[in-house]
Amino acid sequence: MQCPFPYSFIAFEGNIGAGKTTLCERLAHTYGCALVLEQFTDNPFLPRFYEQPERYGFPVELFFMTERHKQLQEHFSSPDLFRSCTLADYVFLKTLLFANKNLQKDEFRLFQRLFHVLNAGFPKPDLLVYLHRPLEVLLHQIQKRGRDMEYAIQPDYLLGLQSAYFEFLKTETEIPVLILDLGDLDFQQNEDVFNQIVHVLVEKHASGLQFRSLTM
Repeated sequence: MQCPFPYSFIAFEGNIGAGKTTLCERLAHTYGCALVLEQFTDNPFLPRFYEQPERYGFPVELFFMTERHKQLQEHFSSPDLFRSCTLADYVFLKTLLFANKNLQKDEFRLFQRLFHVLNAGFPKPDLLVYLHRPLEVLLHQIQKRGRDMEYAIQPDYLLGLQSAYFEFLKTETEIPVLILDLGDLDFQQNEDVFNQIVHVLVEKHASGLQFRSLTM
């Protein structure tokens, strides 16, 4: 099936447990889109970071940044000519958002310099979609998927990430940025919810921040 989206590169963001990867996988499977998924489970520092964030913040963020850079560089240097649209479950700038939250000030200054070197030349997505869910839904999703290393995640940490995302999204004016409020809706089991998301993605959106809530 031909990709119906009027964008060649759509990036999805959201808090931990929002459903970014699951949605990307279903959209790619349904419409034959190219797929870029973050390989976060390969980060050897992540389980230790959740237990001792101050000690392991810098290595965990450095590993994430270099892996994301390698993945995006490989994808965009050799595009798939048979797929008209790329879907990604992250945007490279999230590297800086997480680092700003997780690192000490002197560590972040160094990290920021490295980030700007690596970020030069990467294309921005044509559409950035932030999947928003209430805190209680995120916590339920995290528990439901049962990853041992995520059990230590605290509600305050998720709220802090949400605030960091919202502050960034307000500053992005060059591309369309859509905050899509999913509430507790299940796009895996409910076909109507999935179709509503598809209809939103098919639309042409103006640059800057916009809000949309799904209905049932």
